[in-house]
Amino acid sequence: MVNMRVINKHLRLNVAFFFALLLGLVSCGGGIPKDEFDVNLLYGKWQEGTVFERYYETEFERILPNGDTVKANGTTWDEQDDVMEEEAQLFNWTLTGATLKHEHVGAFIIVPKIYTVSTLTSSELVYHDDYGTTHHLTKVE
Repeated sequence: MVNMRVINKHLRLNVAFFFALLLGLVSCGGGIPKDEFDVNLLYGKWQEGTVFERYYETEFERILPNGDTVKANGTTWDEQDDVMEEEAQLFNWTLTGATLKHEHVGAFIIVPKIYTVSTLTSSELVYHDDYGTTHHLTKVE
C-alpha cells in the first residue's frame, strides 16, 4: 500500500525546490544592468591618437559652406588630415544603455553609425562597432 504522507511530503519538497530554482533564475537578471552608463561622463573632449571627438550637453547651430544651417551636439576631427576643431564634422549623438549612436550631418545627407560602449568613466571611453573596430579614447577636457 502506498503511504500518502510520504508522497505528499515529496510533492511539497519538489514544488518548493522548483519555486526556489525559479526564483533564483529570475533574480539573476536583477541589480544594476552592466550596460547602463552615466551620460554625464560623456560630455567633453576625447582623443584617440590624432582623432578627437567632442560631446556637448546641448545642441548648437552651424552654417555649412553651402549656406545650410544644421543643428548638432557633437563634433569629430582628425588633426592628421589638417582639420581643426572649428572645421570639425558635425554629428548628433544619443547614448541609450550601451548603444552610442552618431548621426553624422552633411549638406544633403545624414550618416548613422552605431556603436556599443564597453567602458565609460570620467577619463576613458571604449566603444566598438559590429565590424570589429574598437575605439579607445581618453578624456582631454
